[in-house]
Amino acid sequence: MSRIRSAILASLAADSLSLGAHWEYDQTRIARQLGRVADLLPPTLNDYHTGKGAGAQSHYGDQALLLLRSVAARGSFDLADFAARWHGLMEGGYTGYMDKASREALANFRSGRPPEQTGAATNDFAGAARMAPLLAVLGNDEEGLVNAARAQTLMTHGSPVIADGAEFMARSTAALLRGDDMRASFDHAARTRYAALPAEDWLAFADMSLGEETPAAIARFGQSCGMQGAFLGVVHIALKHEADPATGLVDNVMAGGDSCARGLAVGMLFGARHGLGWMPERWLAPLSARAEIEAALDTLEA
Repeated sequence: MSRIRSAILASLAADSLSLGAHWEYDQTRIARQLGRVADLLPPTLNDYHTGKGAGAQSHYGDQALLLLRSVAARGSFDLADFAARWHGLMEGGYTGYMDKASREALANFRSGRPPEQTGAATNDFAGAARMAPLLAVLGNDEEGLVNAARAQTLMTHGSPVIADGAEFMARSTAALLRGDDMRASFDHAARTRYAALPAEDWLAFADMSLGEETPAAIARFGQSCGMQGAFLGVVHIALKHEADPATGLVDNVMAGGDSCARGLAVGMLFGARHGLGWMPERWLAPLSARAEIEAALDTLEA
C-alpha cells in the first residue's frame, strides 16, 4: 500500500507544485519571475486560478480530490457516485477555473444524459490525468483499474484517444505497482491494441527526446492540453528522470504550459515506481489537502 499512497500523494503534490506557473507558456518568463520552482507557490503569472494560494490544487486536482472522496466513501469506484459529486460541485458554484471540457460536460448533465454519455468533445489529457485515487481501491486489479480509469475519464472527456490514454496510464501504473521499472511498464501498456492511441509510435518518438533537456523537449512536443503533446511529455519525464523524480517534477513545471495535467500523471507514475520517502517534505507539509488525503487513505486501508 505504500506505493499506492505515494502515487496518490505525489500526483496531487505535483499538481500543486505546478499551480504557480500553470498555463504560462513562456519558459523564460517562468524562470525570470519565479526562479527554479522547487516549492509550492501561489498562481501569480496569470488569472486562471485567482483566489488560490500556495498548496492548493488546480481545477484538475480538485476533481481528483473529488474522486478520492467518492472512492473513500463507497470503498470502491462507483461512477454514479462520482458523477453525482462532480455535478453537485460544478452546479453548486464551483469557484475554481471552469475549462471548456467541464462547461460542456456540465451542459450534458443538465440535458439529462447519463454519466456514460456526458463527456465533452475534447482531446485534453486532463480527464485521464486525475485517475490516481482509483489506485486506492483497484491498484491490485489491472483490468478493474483500466475500466474505472476509462469510465471516469469519459464522464467529462469524450474523446476515444483520451480514454485510451487513461488505459495506457492505468496499465503502466499497475505494472509499476507490481515492481516493473518505467521502461518495462510502458512496454507492457503499449502491447495493448488501442482503437485511437498509437502507443508504440508515440513511445518511440518520446525515446528520441531523452538526450534533450526536458523544457526543450516539451516545447517541441507541444506544451498545451492536447493528448499527443501531454502523452509525449509525461513519457519523456518519466523515463529521463526515473532515478531522480523530484528533479523531473520541477523540470515539468519549468517546461510551462499545461504542467498541472502532466504533473498529475507523472507524479502518479513516480510514486508507484518509488514508494514513499523521495518527495521533499516542503511539498507535503504545505499541501492544503494533505490531511484529507491521508485520512481517506487510512480509511481505505482499514
